[in-house]
Amino acid sequence: MSDTLPFIDPTAGTGKARIALAPRPADLAGKVVGLLDNTKEQADVILATLADALQSRHGVAKVVIRRKEHYSKPATDALIEAMTRDIDVAVAAVGG
Repeated sequence: MSDTLPFIDPTAGTGKARIALAPRPADLAGKVVGLLDNTKEQADVILATLADALQSRHGVAKVVIRRKEHYSKPATDALIEAMTRDIDVAVAAVGG
């Protein structure tokens, strides 16, 4: 058995097909924005502050904040589907 570990290139990628980005609106005025809380420390505070700024500075009609189960797990399909029904634009949080 070898005492050395092989080098792993983290930039090598997985070879999965790329997914095209969703279309972006020209502005956020009148839009419903969904914010996805990743459950990390202070993410809820950051998102509440962002929600206020989006509404006061960019004319966002409504902000919907949803929370993942745990930062180490992806959002469930049900959560993603619910957000796609309720919102025009989504932002995933990055907390502490």
